[in-house]
Amino acid sequence: MCFVNAGRAPRLSDDVARQLEQWIAEQQLQPGDQLPTEKVLCERFGVSRAVVREAVSRLKADGCVRTRQGSGAYVAARPGLGVFRLVQTDGDPLASLPPGLSDVFELRYLMETGVTALAARRRTDEDVAHMRDALARMRAALDSGADGAADDDAFHVAVATATHNPQLERFQQFMGQQLSSSRTPTWSAVGHRAGWARHAQEGHERIFAAIVAGDVEAARKAAAEHLVGAARRLGLDPARWPALDAAEGRA
Repeated sequence: MCFVNAGRAPRLSDDVARQLEQWIAEQQLQPGDQLPTEKVLCERFGVSRAVVREAVSRLKADGCVRTRQGSGAYVAARPGLGVFRLVQTDGDPLASLPPGLSDVFELRYLMETGVTALAARRRTDEDVAHMRDALARMRAALDSGADGAADDDAFHVAVATATHNPQLERFQQFMGQQLSSSRTPTWSAVGHRAGWARHAQEGHERIFAAIVAGDVEAARKAAAEHLVGAARRLGLDPARWPALDAAEGRA
C-alpha cells in the first residue's frame, strides 16, 4: 500500500487512481481481468486521457495494474495487495490460522474503533446511503443463506470512507483484502447454521445505528464489540487487547 506525499496537494490523477482502485474492488475484478478502455475511463471519471494515463501509471507503480502494449491495462493484484502483505491465509482459517493473525486483529481493533468513531462525527447522507446499501445486501444474504463476505468488506470500507480521510479508506481496503478469507466461516453454510452470520449482522447494525446517530462513543463501543466477536469466532483470544472492558458488554 502506498501513500501520497503529504508535502503536496493531491493531483487530479491521484484522486482518479483512488476512485479506479475502489471501482476495481467494487466490481470484484480479479488479477488478469482487463480494465475498460481509456475512452470509457475518461467518460466514467469525467477527465482527460492524460489524467487517466497518469492514474493508471500510478496504479501500475503500486503493483495493482499491469499494461500490455497495444492491448490495454489489466488487474495485476486485488486492491490493497499490490505492494505488501501482512498475512497470507489459505484454506479454512479455522483449521489453520496464519501466524500473527491475532496481532493483525489487534491492529484492526485499534484502528477500526477509532475509524468508526470518526465516521460518526463526519458521515454525510451519501456515506450513510453506501453503508445502508451494504447492510441491505448482507440482510438478503442472511435471509437466503448466501455468502455475504464481499458485502461485509464493502460495509467496513464504507465506514472508513465516511471519515473523509483517504488514507484510512485505503488502509481499510488493504486490511479487508488481507483478511477476506477470515470472513468465510461467518458466511459459510456452517456459519449460517451456527448463528455467526446473524451475530455479525447484528454488530453491523449497531455500528450503523451509532454512526447515523452521530454518537461517537456508542460507535466506538459497537466497533469494539464487533471485532471482539469476530476474533472469538476464529478461536482468537482478545483478552490482552487494550481497553477491552469497553467491549465486553455484548461481545
